[in-house]
Amino acid sequence: MAVDSPPRPTSQRSSWDSWFKISARGSSNGREARGGLVTFFTMAYIVILNPLIIGTAKDMNGQFVGGGTDIVKAIAMVTAATALVAGVLTIAMGAIGRFPLALATGLGLNGLVAFTLAPHMTWADAMGLVVLEGLIMCALVLTGFRTAVFHAVPAQLKYAIGVGIGLFITIIGLVDAGIARPGIPLISFGANGALRGWPTFTFVFGLMLMAILVAKKIRGAILIGIVATTLLSIIIEAIAHVGPHTGADGKVANDLGWSLNVPGWPSQVVATPDFGILGHFSLFGGFQAIGFVAAVLAVFSLMLSDFFDTMGTVVGVGHEADLIDEKGGVPHLESILLVDSLAAAAGGAASVSSNTSYIESASGVSEGARTGVASLVTGALFLVAMFFSPLVTIVPHEAAAPALVIVGFLMMTRIRFIDFTDYEIGIPAFLTLTLMPFTYSITNGIGAGFVSYVLIKIFAGKAKQIPLLMWIITAAFVIYFAYDPIEQILGIAG
Repeated sequence: MAVDSPPRPTSQRSSWDSWFKISARGSSNGREARGGLVTFFTMAYIVILNPLIIGTAKDMNGQFVGGGTDIVKAIAMVTAATALVAGVLTIAMGAIGRFPLALATGLGLNGLVAFTLAPHMTWADAMGLVVLEGLIMCALVLTGFRTAVFHAVPAQLKYAIGVGIGLFITIIGLVDAGIARPGIPLISFGANGALRGWPTFTFVFGLMLMAILVAKKIRGAILIGIVATTLLSIIIEAIAHVGPHTGADGKVANDLGWSLNVPGWPSQVVATPDFGILGHFSLFGGFQAIGFVAAVLAVFSLMLSDFFDTMGTVVGVGHEADLIDEKGGVPHLESILLVDSLAAAAGGAASVSSNTSYIESASGVSEGARTGVASLVTGALFLVAMFFSPLVTIVPHEAAAPALVIVGFLMMTRIRFIDFTDYEIGIPAFLTLTLMPFTYSITNGIGAGFVSYVLIKIFAGKAKQIPLLMWIITAAFVIYFAYDPIEQILGIAG
């Protein structure tokens, strides 16, 4: 019997269980709800962070997204639209993809749109390119190409991707909490080489609490840790009045302050969402603004980042949830990739940049999530966040970041499946798992692994072992890495 064609149920409960494979995957509705809640809290920051990127940048006409000059209104509209698209597409992933994966505006992709595309065109033109990229991705899924690429990647490289993502989200957690900071050397420890300040104390408390609970195999360990650490941060702020790390002007106001948002009950609980930027895109306006070749390269860069970020995320979350079969396959992969591709187009259509699968979903998986029910919960919470966006600020980075570090450790355990004594796979795997955190990009890590894998195989006289799609992917990554030189050679820079 086909996996995607469950037998006709005899009751509503059996229909729910059969469709989502809750019992088959050893889960329960309670575990799924808990996992979905944890995933939301570990990625809710995007509702705050994306408006600070998309909502504060100006296009070639000096206007904010939506076509106005009011930055406060732009930020409000981006906040509402960010939560809306994340909610709807995450629910779609749960219902159609049936995988514990949440989606939201992709970090890095939004920076590319805001700081590389928008300054050379209108916001509508820039978002049109994002929509076009998403539609192309949908076509690749429907033709089977995107799925074929997924299966062409060697199994040990897939494990390296999962391990690299574990290191990547660990770095994200440490940076969010201020434990790791840019400096000399490349990354410095805390503030001036020491752990200082109440926010740092809060993070350390949360990390140790979660580590102890996870080690003792306490159910709800990560969620308990987030809630307890959040309550502690609210109490600390009420007594110590620590304040924010960054001031209203975007400059550092207090080196020992809370990052991104200050914990505390907001004065306003409910805010009416403003969806004024929905549908503000011009599908081919970017081609007129910067020329055909430049626009094609821009769409290609967006597509490549989206394509392999998602592949890495699906592999990482799938391994964490033990949903990868012996051949490296993922259940309902075509549906997962289709929803993810639609999310990219939807993000552009809503003027919030491409939406993509989030590796923070692994935190919910670590809490027990194994099915799409968790995504239904996460998506519903994003929709609630549209109306109660002030409440999102209750959870500071320092309370959510420990969850990322713990999940990073859990994903790191997959390194045992990589044979580093075989240099032909060991070196590409090493480059994959190290470049992700050090370049802050999943795509860069995967690209380095693929290119090095093909080169080593060629000079080892084993070119025939390389699947055709690996040749194609590697060529695409070479173009991706050489984007700037190509742009300069073609004389279209600026």
